[in-house]
Amino acid sequence: MDNAKKAVATFSQGLNCAQSVFSSFSNDLGVDENTAKKIAGSFGSGMRYGEVCGAVTGALMVIGLKYGASTGEDLESKADTNEKTVEFLDAFKAEHGSILCRDLLGYDILKENELAIIKEKGLFKTLCPKLVESAALILEKKLDAWEADQRK
Repeated sequence: MDNAKKAVATFSQGLNCAQSVFSSFSNDLGVDENTAKKIAGSFGSGMRYGEVCGAVTGALMVIGLKYGASTGEDLESKADTNEKTVEFLDAFKAEHGSILCRDLLGYDILKENELAIIKEKGLFKTLCPKLVESAALILEKKLDAWEADQRK
């Protein structure tokens, strides 16, 4: 199963958007899925504040795990990771208009009346799986392109 389908399947099982995206790539990067799900557990629904979409933060965790620096002296990895992060964010924003959960949903989950509208409209079940899939697909394409660039 490709990573995007796996991410959507994981989301449909009741895990949050960040858990779904991050865990669908984690085995390829040496982190077991259960550990990845725990790491990403606090990042869903824009870190519970409607901030950066959890599908986006899950993808950024993948980028950090694959390319990130593990020491302060590794300036090349830091710069490379920052560049890849911005590239991913720009691609997601170009496709969806924002990276913020509240903008993507069109409602603020912190406001009870707006959360009720989100639930009434079923956005967590209709829109969010599409965002999870999109983040995973964008990430898959970016990872493939970055790996192709490294082989040159």
